[in-house]
Amino acid sequence: MTALVVPAATPAPLAPGWRLPTPFPTAEALALEQGTQAELELAFLRGSTPDLADLAGWEFRGINQPGWAGALGIKKFIKGFFSDRQGAEDGKVFGYNCPVEQNVLDGRWRAKPDDAAPKKFGFYEVVPVDPTSRDNNYLHAVLLDYGRGKNKPWDPTAGLRDYLVQLDTDRFLGKAYYAVGPLRIYTNFFILERHRRGLTDFTRRR
Repeated sequence: MTALVVPAATPAPLAPGWRLPTPFPTAEALALEQGTQAELELAFLRGSTPDLADLAGWEFRGINQPGWAGALGIKKFIKGFFSDRQGAEDGKVFGYNCPVEQNVLDGRWRAKPDDAAPKKFGFYEVVPVDPTSRDNNYLHAVLLDYGRGKNKPWDPTAGLRDYLVQLDTDRFLGKAYYAVGPLRIYTNFFILERHRRGLTDFTRRR
């Protein structure tokens, strides 16, 4: 199976007028984490469709909203997005996850095992939602499809299907499902907030 290999980080340029994000979560992100399911669902439905070009080249601080995420050690995480600009799938956007130290929620995000060279796993392709596909719950979102991420066949992340909407310039809200055959089982909401410049492309290996 062809696997994704992520090279050393190449900084993505800042858009005109943008400032570098802070290393800590904003009050808006922390307030979302405290929201009820009904409040998050309403915010999600009011969100806009993210621009894939705006995601690529960035890493985002992630907060899994439900309380059980802390018990599993996945309350805090990082998602990164990058483009294939030179490979066989030119123009497509992919992404990855990084594990993060589970310190206080309003503290810094420190990727493991090393913040400068974090582990990357749980790859996905980012695509517009296709109204004719099985994963078509939210047509105003983009789909993070781990089934297209070229993860190993036995990797449990391959069943994840995340819908993502944009709330404002730097904040996004995701709704995660898990695919079991034709079934899609809702798991949780998650919050993403622009964290730091990341990768702009990737290479492949056999």
